[in-house]
Amino acid sequence: MAHIKCDFFSEALECSASIHVIMPQQPSLLNKDRVEQEKYPCLYLLHGLSDDHTIWSRFTSIERYASSLGIAVIMPAVGRSWYTDMAYGQNYFTYISKELPRFVQSMFPVSAAREDTYIAGLSMGGYGALKTAMRYPDKYGMAASLSGAVDMAERIADFKNDFPAIFGDRKVRGSEDDLFYLAEKLSESSAPKPFLYLNCGREDHLHASNLRFRDHCERIQLDVLYEEFPGTHEWGYWDEHIQRVLGYFFKDKSIMSK
Repeated sequence: MAHIKCDFFSEALECSASIHVIMPQQPSLLNKDRVEQEKYPCLYLLHGLSDDHTIWSRFTSIERYASSLGIAVIMPAVGRSWYTDMAYGQNYFTYISKELPRFVQSMFPVSAAREDTYIAGLSMGGYGALKTAMRYPDKYGMAASLSGAVDMAERIADFKNDFPAIFGDRKVRGSEDDLFYLAEKLSESSAPKPFLYLNCGREDHLHASNLRFRDHCERIQLDVLYEEFPGTHEWGYWDEHIQRVLGYFFKDKSIMSK
């Protein structure tokens, strides 16, 4: 596997952006007659509120897990943006959902097919992954949230210093930034439905909101696979359970039809 630090200018952000990339290496680099380069399935792996693009590689064995599956992993940095086009800041949702995939597909040998494109994250990144997949269901085959901050309207009271810059005066509940609203919209649409996976520790402070989101999806008949295990909001839990995400995404694709 190749581990690449990539810096490039983002038009959406109007500044330089950084990503870490884990990429399978071609086995025949010395063979002049090698066949055309393979296109790899691609996982966009999103960080949490206090982290950056290096965190998954530093605190988990994601490179080893990806190596056994032969997949590319793209890990972007978004600061404390909540993967949102900010009212007073930069357009991080546009960056993550539109510009980044196009840049990655132009620079690296990754597939652009929906069935080969996945997105996952933890905490704030879980929110970002679900929001991206539900707003662009034609682009992502699967999305996963680990200990996700799934109820954004609820979180506003906890982040009074961050959210005025992100959302300004706009109302979150019932908007394109509300996962509950997006779930209803997706359930009612004729768009393809990405496989959605939720996982949260029973002792996690976000456990109750994950249960509410699961129950909401069941009421509107939107298929979501929910799992919970003993655990809190910490890296030991996420290192263990990102392996479940990868198992569902890349080993047991039959679950997409359930």
